[in-house]
Amino acid sequence: MFVADEDDVRRLALALPDTTEKPSWGTPGFRVHDKLFARLHDEPGILALRRPSIEDAEELAVADPVAFFRTSHYTGYPYVLARLAELEVDELAEVLREAWEVQAPRSLREQHR
Repeated sequence: MFVADEDDVRRLALALPDTTEKPSWGTPGFRVHDKLFARLHDEPGILALRRPSIEDAEELAVADPVAFFRTSHYTGYPYVLARLAELEVDELAEVLREAWEVQAPRSLREQHR
């Protein structure tokens, strides 16, 4: 098992089409067409990920509370927090891709399916 780390986040996020890295709240953030889809949290080893809806974020946190969680700070927002040490690299790639798809323009998503 190869657990994910912050280097994997950067490598995988920047491999997604039209993704750029830009600071967000003082930490590295990853954007597609200047829309944030993931950012490294202030707390080491934690990644904030955009989800399709608030309900989806809550469901993911309930389904796998070891790897994913939410805090009161994200109440009302479609974000979930991920513990990188609890994710394998392929799982990280999957949730980053899902986050990217939420924010990417439809034409870009269709072009890269």
